Amino acid sequence: MELKGSVLQWPADRPWLTRLILFLLGCVYTAAFAPFGWWPLLPVVMLPVLYVWLTVSPRDAGWLTFCFGFGIFLSGTYWIYISVVVFGQAPAWIALTLMFGLVLIMSGYLWLTGWLVSRLSQGEPWLLLIAAPAAWVAIEWLRGFLFTGFPWLAVGYSQIDSPLAGFAPLFGVYGVSLLTVLSAAAVLVTAFTAGPRRWIPLAFVVLPWIVGAALRPIEWTEPDGPPVRATLLQAGIPQDQKWLPEIMAPTLRFYRNATLEARDSQIVLWPEVAVPAVDDRVETFIQQLQADSRTSGQTILFGILERDSDRGEPQIYNSIMLVDADKRQFYRKRHLVPFGEYFPVPDGVREWMRMRNLPHSDLSAGDDVQPLLVTAGGIPLASAICYEDAYGAEQLYALPEARFLINVSNDAWFGDSIAPHQHLQIARMRSLEAGRVTLRATNTGISAFIDHDGRILDAGAQFEPAAMTMDVMPRRGATPYVNMGNMPVVALCLLVLAGFWLRGLTA
Repeated sequence: MELKGSVLQWPADRPWLTRLILFLLGCVYTAAFAPFGWWPLLPVVMLPVLYVWLTVSPRDAGWLTFCFGFGIFLSGTYWIYISVVVFGQAPAWIALTLMFGLVLIMSGYLWLTGWLVSRLSQGEPWLLLIAAPAAWVAIEWLRGFLFTGFPWLAVGYSQIDSPLAGFAPLFGVYGVSLLTVLSAAAVLVTAFTAGPRRWIPLAFVVLPWIVGAALRPIEWTEPDGPPVRATLLQAGIPQDQKWLPEIMAPTLRFYRNATLEARDSQIVLWPEVAVPAVDDRVETFIQQLQADSRTSGQTILFGILERDSDRGEPQIYNSIMLVDADKRQFYRKRHLVPFGEYFPVPDGVREWMRMRNLPHSDLSAGDDVQPLLVTAGGIPLASAICYEDAYGAEQLYALPEARFLINVSNDAWFGDSIAPHQHLQIARMRSLEAGRVTLRATNTGISAFIDHDGRILDAGAQFEPAAMTMDVMPRRGATPYVNMGNMPVVALCLLVLAGFWLRGLTA
């Protein structure tokens, strides 16, 4: 179907205005995510982008979508500047370089999406209906793991409170992304289709929302035993004070005293590196905790830096330590933050960073598959530290054995920005995908109990000390997503794109 008419040519006739509009639409896209949560905006914002893909050349579509992506990632990840300058004490030019570097790279993925969809759809609305969701999700998935990956602001996260969230236990966050883009594309196809055939794309507009709403109440997992009393602790110590020597004693005192006050809790969870030291330098304190747990019967989990000398040269890990009356266990962070926990730079640059008193040392990454932490009551836990929970498929090895998800984090790095809210939204999606309660403790918030259906049961105030106690239900069983992971959705998208490629060869 050929699109004609002067109104339909505005993307080509007014390139600078179009780029500005797409950039601003990208900024609006961010409002669909936490803390704003205006999820209906996202499919609406996608409509002009889909229109551009349908009406301009692949080259122009790529650059216009790049502008859209620039708006998304500039407005959605500006907090990188806060973490690097305010708390990392790096020069502003380094922070701006890192921030704009990431924004440009992420926008590059959007460039590829726009170019690819425009090339595949060739101005035909029905081809757009097939190509747009497949290309968007395939590239969204690619940016989630290439070059360590950055899956932030995937479309599906914005829909955690919408009817489409009903698909998350089946197909995960990328399945929700696929259906969101499909529904938006179907709106455009409906507008360009006349006669009885209009009912076909209209069905794709409406059905995902109806089916998703019907799926939402389904219980994919089931309770396993009696409720467990758990306590989440948050000291509320600002990032610029966390590592000061004079803060160490008050920090340890807060966490130990708050744990002692929660004697009726079977699980007590502290945040990421709640103990701001290497474990062998606070051995006496750890022994105290273990003695406390012998008296109370509690399982205490806390973030700490762990030194391991068993592999030759000592390695330092960002770890969760579990202590109870009889044992100590560790979970070691696997997915490290580039330029935060390790520095992928040449030795000369590393030496320059050292001379300027900038962070320059690498932490070590834990194994991809690790033994599960197990409480004194025999409850296995699936663990994630900080933004590891953004890589949902990496945690699936722990399921369905694990009865709870736990996440410890330090979102104090991002100050009073949108990042902690975005991160909590990601954690909610992990609970929904796995059908498990998440226990989430962070240094300055947002600590939360998240139910197996992604609802927040209780959340602490940011930047204040908090001790939250709740009875939570361990759950067993596996959602379809736990059994299959991302592969069904990714395979479908790749097959669709392969079909277009074969079609082009035979045309």
